[in-house]
Amino acid sequence: MDPDQLAKAFVEHYYSTFDANRAGLVSLYQDESMLTFEGQKTQGSQNIVAKLTSLPFQQCQHGITTVDCQPSGPAGGMLVFVSGNLQLAGEQHALKFSQGLVALLGESRALFSTFVVQIFLNSSTFLLLQVNHYQRRPRFFAFVIF
Repeated sequence: MDPDQLAKAFVEHYYSTFDANRAGLVSLYQDESMLTFEGQKTQGSQNIVAKLTSLPFQQCQHGITTVDCQPSGPAGGMLVFVSGNLQLAGEQHALKFSQGLVALLGESRALFSTFVVQIFLNSSTFLLLQVNHYQRRPRFFAFVIF
């Protein structure tokens, strides 16, 4: 599979899993994975998923508008930018979000080294979420998106 298709397939998988069953994301993280959310650091797959499942909204639907990819760095690195809408249950208007990530993509594994998400609450306010993880061995895992 070409790197663009692999990145797009992963983004689709991540968001559909997040929307349907956040607890199902546990296999996409490792014990070394780190999530920074509103200044609070959370490390490890179980702790990250616990944080995701404790978010104040239980149901949501991501609508992906764009997935742009380009090669970056050595060994199959990819820069991926995603934007779209986040519809929360019971809310009339969807929120806009964008995220950027750096990924090392392989035939069956992906390493996401940096993840940044912005959710635009209104025209002048946004929430910035940044997740960083660096590891030499490529493994399949991801970082939080909401």
